[in-house]
Amino acid sequence: MKNFTTALKIAPAFLLASTVMHAQIKDSATKEKKIEEVVLIGYGKQKKSDLTGSITSVTAKDFNGGATSAGQLIQGKTPGVQVTNNSGAPGSGTKIRIRGTSSLSGENSPLVVIDGVPQDFVGVNGVSDPLALINPNDIETFDILKDASATAIYGNRASNGVILITTKKGSSGRFKVNFSTVASVSTKMGKVDVLNADQFRNFVNANASESYRKRLGSANTDWQDQIYQAAWGTDNNVAFSGGIKGLPYRLSIGYNEQNGIVKTNSFKRTSVGLNINPKFFDNHLTVNINAKGTFTDNRFVDGGIIKAATYFDPTQSVYDNVNAVPGNGGYYEWFLTEEKNGLLTNKLNGNANANPVSMLNAIRDISSVTRGLGNIQLDYKFHFLPDLRFNVNAGYDYTKSEGHKVKDGNYKSGYDDRGSSNFYSMEKNNKLLETYFNYVKTISAINTGVDITAGYAYQDFQTTIPGALTYRGTGINSKDLDFKTQNTLISFYGRAIFTIDNKYVISGSVRRDGSSRFFNGTRNNVWGVFPGVSAAWKLNEENFIKNISAISTLKLRAGWGKTGQQELPALDGNKPNNYPAFASYNPSYSEASYQFGNQYYYMFRPANYNPNLTWETTTTKNLGLDFGFKNNRITGSIDVFRKDTKDLLVYADEPAGGLSNASWQNVGDMKNEGIEGSITVVPIKTEKTTWEVSFNATHYKPVITKLKERADASFNMEVGGIEGAAGNRIQAHAVGYAPNAFWVYQQVYDTNGKPVDGAYVDRNGDGIINTKDMYYYKSTTPDAILGFSTKVSHKNWDFSLSARAVLGNYVYNNAASNSSLQSASTNEYLQNVFMTAPQYKFSLPQYKSDIYVENASFLRLDNINIGYNFGEIFSKGSNLKIYGMAQNVFVITKYSGVDPEVFGGIDNGYYQMPRIYSLGFNFQF
Repeated sequence: MKNFTTALKIAPAFLLASTVMHAQIKDSATKEKKIEEVVLIGYGKQKKSDLTGSITSVTAKDFNGGATSAGQLIQGKTPGVQVTNNSGAPGSGTKIRIRGTSSLSGENSPLVVIDGVPQDFVGVNGVSDPLALINPNDIETFDILKDASATAIYGNRASNGVILITTKKGSSGRFKVNFSTVASVSTKMGKVDVLNADQFRNFVNANASESYRKRLGSANTDWQDQIYQAAWGTDNNVAFSGGIKGLPYRLSIGYNEQNGIVKTNSFKRTSVGLNINPKFFDNHLTVNINAKGTFTDNRFVDGGIIKAATYFDPTQSVYDNVNAVPGNGGYYEWFLTEEKNGLLTNKLNGNANANPVSMLNAIRDISSVTRGLGNIQLDYKFHFLPDLRFNVNAGYDYTKSEGHKVKDGNYKSGYDDRGSSNFYSMEKNNKLLETYFNYVKTISAINTGVDITAGYAYQDFQTTIPGALTYRGTGINSKDLDFKTQNTLISFYGRAIFTIDNKYVISGSVRRDGSSRFFNGTRNNVWGVFPGVSAAWKLNEENFIKNISAISTLKLRAGWGKTGQQELPALDGNKPNNYPAFASYNPSYSEASYQFGNQYYYMFRPANYNPNLTWETTTTKNLGLDFGFKNNRITGSIDVFRKDTKDLLVYADEPAGGLSNASWQNVGDMKNEGIEGSITVVPIKTEKTTWEVSFNATHYKPVITKLKERADASFNMEVGGIEGAAGNRIQAHAVGYAPNAFWVYQQVYDTNGKPVDGAYVDRNGDGIINTKDMYYYKSTTPDAILGFSTKVSHKNWDFSLSARAVLGNYVYNNAASNSSLQSASTNEYLQNVFMTAPQYKFSLPQYKSDIYVENASFLRLDNINIGYNFGEIFSKGSNLKIYGMAQNVFVITKYSGVDPEVFGGIDNGYYQMPRIYSLGFNFQF
């Protein structure tokens, strides 16, 4: 409760700051007409002024410009929501976290619901982020449900929050066409800090043997410059909307093409969207039909190309016409000289790094993905009882991906298996049927509004992965076994909202979920019940405040709820882990097949399972305050929260005598306390000029409070694999620490502040340096996440910018730990080293040293935009706007790597975010 006490101390200061800003506002001459904002709450909607839970809505007018993935639209826009880019590759998408993490190994992403269709959490082969398959230009709003009192209506998938995405719809009226186009150029931000050619020569001459010094070349090659490029992109969208005899519609077509800053990398997306929402029977029946199709083509770059460009010897030329292998384009590669039959021959060095430029031509990795998402919602208001509505929602989400990865055997990258050709595919089906009754009535006699909902949901997920087929130049062909799986979720849910005297709002919800995922032969762990309750007091409606003209909104909220977690990450590619509690047999891997004669046969073996497996359960308490002053020219909110998660899910080894060597297990508990707040101020609002400023801040602190005991010691789970040595991990989960804390040795320094080679602090004082001296040092959890944005419009001009800061987060610089040795020579080849190598002079790798855990706090200017609106230059009702935009403008950080924003906190060849310059225009008639 310590964080709660701190939060309550901070809250008055936050309000005081808003009051000071209130005094500085330029007053408006006239009062504006109040328009009630409506927010989706899941299976219904509610006026924003009546919300009892912690719910934030972000609409299209506040989205970030230039977004190519849905998550980027809301990056930095709302407190408690952290959006991190997966990488700078086009189409790579984002990771979204709401109020931090609530699981160790289970899913930590929020449930995403698109036009009423809940999405699954399983990835798609050939796609970095399934949300990248949705055209951001079709999205109208994000309604973000944060606390359990709001998310409990979604039950066993809601522990990490819920994001409700609503796409744009048509409106009855005149025919409209909206066309937008953007052209962009992307450039790299910087480079990994390794030695240049002259520095490398000096380093090798000072530290390597004569045989290695002779291998130095005479060139000055910047290999990072060789793989990066200035990349162009374009995003084009056209939308037709209107009404045909009372039939509102919207048809959209989009084409996005982005080339990556790493050569040969590209992403193309074609999208089509149709929305029809007519009404029948004197508006008693409302029909919403949503249909969306996307077609994407990807060309990926090999994951090792950035590392190859980092480490390849800068004294070598790109091309070598003397020793080049026929057919490999004449690229320089490392060779071994061997004697055969008295003759000296050159052979490619299998241990050496490949020429990074040759890798661009040696590897072709492409995928094509088709996705169709559609649903029909029928909302019928009964004629005999107009207060009662019946809603039916039927949806279908289909995705199919196909990919082909080829390695040319003439190049170093494909040399080991003399070239290969791998074909893979995947098919996913998501079927949904939901029905619910909703009764809304105002009982005048007691001045109370009643909103009651009761419903049923059925959702079924199927995944089919045909066995990948691989051809190799040696003539060996292999085919994986086909894979098919299914899981089903059946739910019953209800909610009641009572609004008393327009001052007091009480809400309660409950969901009973049955999941096939925890079926163990019985139904003991199949069903779970997830309740939530919340209340709000609209202080501004009380007489003692109502007449204070400066106060527009003042509402106190409190909520409690319990939600579940059933999503388990796939352990093998994107194959869902649907039966972790059920005893079953699976085919063995091809390497473990059994030979009869000349034929090899797959065998069946018992699968890992845990019959006692059950949900993770998170209980959340939330206390919030919404405020608005000066006719809501200042608005904002403050929330303090605590999340307690029990039965944490991890995949771990089992002690001797268990049913499996390893399995999914419920191992302990975790708490997460935090505070978040936001404030929006409109200092100027006149007929010609408007200026709006928004700021949000989030702080949370997750701590593992319990892990099951082992015979020898407390459960300690090592995680966070790093490059450089097989099996090395740099993070761990431990009681009393944040998840993913860095587990390292404390480096010893000399009197000059230089690290001592191989020397660590004997923290337990036993005279021996071993794992008992390792300690938990920092984590990937930041101390604070800040967001800032401002918009100014003056006459026909508009200007906006958005920025983010993340303070107190730490990153393990794996690029540095992998190349800070005193020696750059190994296995008959040379490789470049990090700039710290001449300073550290480590004789052996020091992967576990805390010297590589760096403070990666940063301030990033995400977006800056300036535009001019020409107005009706063609015809009445038409409009033309031209704008220029820059994204990822600058980053201020002390981190020594290229980019401090690395999801997961381990930087080992990160594809950096590009800096993008765009010019676009929007035409409407």
